[in-house]
Amino acid sequence: MFFHLPTQRVKAILSLALPIIGGMLSQSLLNLVDTAMVGRLGEESLAGVGVGGYANFMVVALILGLSSGVQAMVARRHGEQRLSEKAIPLNGGLVIALLIALPLTLFGLLFSHHIVALISTDQKVLSVADPYFDYRMYAVLAVGLNVCFRGYWNGINQSLVYLRVLVMMHLFNIAISYGLIFGAFGLPELGAPGAGLGTSIALYAGSALYALLTLRQARSRGFLRSMPSRDTLHGMLRLSIPNSLQQFMFAASVTVLLWIIARIGTQELAVAHVLIHLALLLILPAVGLGMAATTLVSHALGENRPDKASRLGWDVVKVALAILVTLSLPLWFFPEAILGLFLHDPALVALAVVPLQITCIAICADTAAIVFTQALLGAGANRTVMLVTTIGQWCFYLPLAWLAGPYLGGGLLGIWMVQLLHRAASSVVFSLLWSRQRWTRITL
Repeated sequence: MFFHLPTQRVKAILSLALPIIGGMLSQSLLNLVDTAMVGRLGEESLAGVGVGGYANFMVVALILGLSSGVQAMVARRHGEQRLSEKAIPLNGGLVIALLIALPLTLFGLLFSHHIVALISTDQKVLSVADPYFDYRMYAVLAVGLNVCFRGYWNGINQSLVYLRVLVMMHLFNIAISYGLIFGAFGLPELGAPGAGLGTSIALYAGSALYALLTLRQARSRGFLRSMPSRDTLHGMLRLSIPNSLQQFMFAASVTVLLWIIARIGTQELAVAHVLIHLALLLILPAVGLGMAATTLVSHALGENRPDKASRLGWDVVKVALAILVTLSLPLWFFPEAILGLFLHDPALVALAVVPLQITCIAICADTAAIVFTQALLGAGANRTVMLVTTIGQWCFYLPLAWLAGPYLGGGLLGIWMVQLLHRAASSVVFSLLWSRQRWTRITL
């Protein structure tokens, strides 16, 4: 039967995945807390933070691929029992993060207004989005460092460290962002942009904590003791560049999606901001399980067990689907109560109810795509993942979203129906790619 899994296998999957899910859950909850705090300032502030946040994501996406590169290489060395070399890929990732982050930060600050204006031309929205984006750009380096550290700890099966650091960082973030938004604790009252400054300060605090923990544990494994070899750097770039480009194209597609929604109206843009954050919260278990699959698959391939790697991929999909169906039920049956936490205008809540219910179905339909995307990264099939996801987003989803939304007048509901079709089709494609097992022949 599809859902039949040995208990020991489920425990092995969850022992690695649950801390990752917990860490990602804390990130999503932080976003929702920010949304709830900013939502008290009005729909223009809410839309402005959404625009600034997604514009920032589009820029920092170019550095996010380092996480999967570090994780896959560390996990492969772990499987091969090359224990004294496990932290060398982390060194390579940190060097690349430094080289990429500085020009990205400069670019973002120089062209900040032009970047956020790609999404919205509403001056009230831009008055919030511009300073919020600028504050977030100061933390590009911290994002690069943090994703490298995350990849290392997840790659050696110690994802609990990632969870602990992230929870501490986010608790600090909530406190300082609240103070900067509302002028509490003796901090200046910056309004909605204060959430951006608070996040950037917390990200650097997280980098410092990661560095201290890694110095204590990983010096004997090569951390900061030697420069990575040319082959290691080449391998890191070969894995990271396609994934970073995929992340950038995804972020750009979200930006284009928000631009499309902005053509419908500011109310729809504010609602979409909330819906996307709720979708990210719902999707987290599958993403976390997929990141666990990155490590498990890479370990199995390092042991020269492609059959085990293939089986693990399907096992993770089964666990993820069961969890997502369960978590979707409250959002399906009580949408008004959940939306009311973030939207304080009854008209906005009414506008968001059906799209939220569609989101529940779409996320469940997307389960296989989410897991196999991460599992293929563990196998080193980064270019395949980039091509398939990019083609799906830019050649299918976005053109149909424009057609169904502003062009034919389907509004937000029409766009969300297209999203449902896109997610279901993605799962079919990635399931076929996993079944063919061409990824088993890739060397790292």
